[in-house]
Amino acid sequence: MHTTTNLITLLLTLPRWESAALAGILGLMVGSFLNVVVHRLPRMLQQQWHTQCAELLGHTPPEQTTYHLAWPGSQCPHCKHPLTVLENIPLVSFALQRGRCRACGAAISWRYPLLEGIAGLCAVVVVLHFGMTPQAGAALCLTWALLAASAIDLEHQLLPDGITLPLVWIGLFLSFFGVFVDLPHAVIGAMVGYLSLWSVYWAFRLLTGKEGMGYGDFKLLAALGAWMGWQALPMVVFLSSLVGAVVGLSLILVRGRARSQPMPFGPFLAAAGWIALLWEQDLFQGYLRWIHAL
Repeated sequence: MHTTTNLITLLLTLPRWESAALAGILGLMVGSFLNVVVHRLPRMLQQQWHTQCAELLGHTPPEQTTYHLAWPGSQCPHCKHPLTVLENIPLVSFALQRGRCRACGAAISWRYPLLEGIAGLCAVVVVLHFGMTPQAGAALCLTWALLAASAIDLEHQLLPDGITLPLVWIGLFLSFFGVFVDLPHAVIGAMVGYLSLWSVYWAFRLLTGKEGMGYGDFKLLAALGAWMGWQALPMVVFLSSLVGAVVGLSLILVRGRARSQPMPFGPFLAAAGWIALLWEQDLFQGYLRWIHAL
């Protein structure tokens, strides 16, 4: 206990850049685990759905490879080769192996080093912004959860309840202590976040007969509202819609993407929410100065 207290005291007294460097190293390691979450969580959900469907139909559930986040250990998704410690070092292993599995030579997805690098870089930015404070610890957890949710949405067009719903409740819990906002603002933020996109969804569906977004987007915006309060939601929606429109138009013009082809909205919401968490006031003040200059 005494050693733990001394370690915490040491971390709290470190210069900000040294604290940020340690956070970056931690972020790289967490990013490695996030890759496991991104790879396995959708498959775990698919297994649950297949089992439930079989039980409802009175069939014997199909035999499937059991997936958990903690086991089996990390392995090549192609040949199931168990990864050694040296093959599982964030960024370094990918570079040393030249992006290929040592056992079967299959290419390793660039998502692995990208997610690790982004998780580490975001951790550095968070600690530089908040310092070694409770806000920084909470913001790191939110950051990494948003990264995992975004990567899953990009690959599977799915925002798992196992990520979005805990974020809602954690945001409400933190509001009891005023970490980012107080409880009334957090509750209203969660309500407005969910109902605003829910309303847009149904209005679009009634007008066009099509579904414009998924329920996971409602829950993700509710989570951001719970963390940052309802005041941050207009900026989150504006930034995510703006970036989403620019990216979507670019894909149509540059890559010839079909306009009818769905594009996940979760990563844009997540990025806008993260930006608002760190720089909402700076962006708002900059907007007011710009308006005044006009």
